[in-house]
Amino acid sequence: MQHVAVDPEVPAEVADLFRRNGSLLSRIRAGWTPEPQSGTPGLPIRALQAGGAITALLLFAGAFLTGDGRTLMFVPALLVFVVFIGHLAAREDGPLDDEGTERDVYRNARWYEDRYLLPEDFDPAAERLRERTRRAVEHVLRSQVHASGMLDDARNSVMLPAQEWEIARLLAKLSALRDEHDRLGHDGSAPEVVAAMAPLERALAASEAAVVARVEALERYAGHVAEAERAFRAHQQIELLRSWLPRYEELLAETGADALAVPEIDHLAQDAGRLERALRESVRSAHEAFRYLDGPGTEGDK
Repeated sequence: MQHVAVDPEVPAEVADLFRRNGSLLSRIRAGWTPEPQSGTPGLPIRALQAGGAITALLLFAGAFLTGDGRTLMFVPALLVFVVFIGHLAAREDGPLDDEGTERDVYRNARWYEDRYLLPEDFDPAAERLRERTRRAVEHVLRSQVHASGMLDDARNSVMLPAQEWEIARLLAKLSALRDEHDRLGHDGSAPEVVAAMAPLERALAASEAAVVARVEALERYAGHVAEAERAFRAHQQIELLRSWLPRYEELLAETGADALAVPEIDHLAQDAGRLERALRESVRSAHEAFRYLDGPGTEGDK
């Protein structure tokens, strides 16, 4: 499945709106605009409501001053009418319909014009790399070791979406340049033009290799997180088994079979110790991979 890529600095509600309306964003980019609104539909009802309320107040004041009982009886009926008009106005101010949603998408698409990328911005090779990036980031952010705070969850939550957006932005640029390059090459260019294009082809290849290296670094980090996740789950299960030991020891003592169980219990304790060490090592490796994503200059950070 192809996805809309959104700059993580875009407000979350706008980003969700973009992701839900990718096809509409494509139409907007192609030149679609919503139909102009014709006036303000709620204005006549609100004017009538305000006029009715003012009239009721004036009638009530006049009847009170003159002591006119018939007018005083008319005022409650007029107030009921005003309340009914208010109900109609409230109904008009209900949730946005499809047209309102389209206007909302259109307005935000214009405001954040350069902060989102659509599936058509990526050629097939770039889309495959983008999907690999998305899967790696999603795997880390949905892992238990991330949620439990065993990794640097704050930096993960900020840095990984930023990495995903930066990779998507670079892949979109690569796709556009490759498309231009391919169209020029298919036009049957002269040998001199082909020779001039060779350095550009090497530049494209080098740039793609650099982006691939970033994607692979993310995948390595996700791989370390997956190993830490496996060790974490196994550690949780072993700890659960250890919590059951007193009940088993009690049963064995009561049945006189406790001597036979000592090696098995020792083995379980050894397994727990090994898994705990493996978990610490997996988390340490994940931290090392994360520092690699930060780039040079952070090797000494702890």
